Amino acid sequence: MLVLGPAAVVVVTVIYGWPLGLGLLVGCVIAWANFYWLEQIVQALADRVTRTGHAESGRGVLARFLLRYALIAVAAYVIFSVSLASLYGLLGGLFLTVAAILCEAAYEAWIALRRGL
Repeated sequence: MLVLGPAAVVVVTVIYGWPLGLGLLVGCVIAWANFYWLEQIVQALADRVTRTGHAESGRGVLARFLLRYALIAVAAYVIFSVSLASLYGLLGGLFLTVAAILCEAAYEAWIALRRGL
């Protein structure tokens, strides 16, 4: 995600202009934060279920879960009110996680084929 995001922002900004590039940058930042917070939520829920380590409060987990979607909604509203092209960039940036997962899957498949699995 940390490689694909900046590369995509540079390419889109050069080809399509700064409004779309700025929207893509915001979308990539939100996608990265969303992924990071989701990882923390899953770890907190796992600790809560297994009762090992530091137990996170249920309210804290729920608040972070809802904050992710509130952040996306606020960013989309602000960008939509400024520029429709930036909104398209934002929506594209939110798919950064999908692109990163596809890259990881291709890498794992390549390693498996190389090892003859």
